Amino acid sequence: QVQLVEFGGGLVQAGGSLRLSCSASGRVFSINVMGWYRQAPGKQRELVATSTSSGSTNYAASAKGRFTISRDNAKNTVYLQMNSLKPEDTAVYYCKAEVFGMYYWGKGTLVTVSS
Repeated sequence: QVQLVEFGGGLVQAGGSLRLSCSASGRVFSINVMGWYRQAPGKQRELVATSTSSGSTNYAASAKGRFTISRDNAKNTVYLQMNSLKPEDTAVYYCKAEVFGMYYWGKGTLVTVSS
């Protein structure tokens, strides 16, 4: 089992920045991929960015150039630095971890970007 807790959401003006963090506990030594997803009101959950244990990263087109995912394996934490935020980035942001084909989710943190 892996437990995930997200931190760092809040209200920010358009053009501003936020840094999300996700702390993992439990079977953290088995985590391969960690990532960030988001779900806006009335929309499906979508990928934002992922990071593998070997350091490979992947971004959604909407996140490229503005968001940066990073991972501190020693702290079992993954971060999402979000810059140049837009109102359309408003969503609940979820952390996800993959362990041997099983997926674990955090409860999410709300990011609201005002225009």
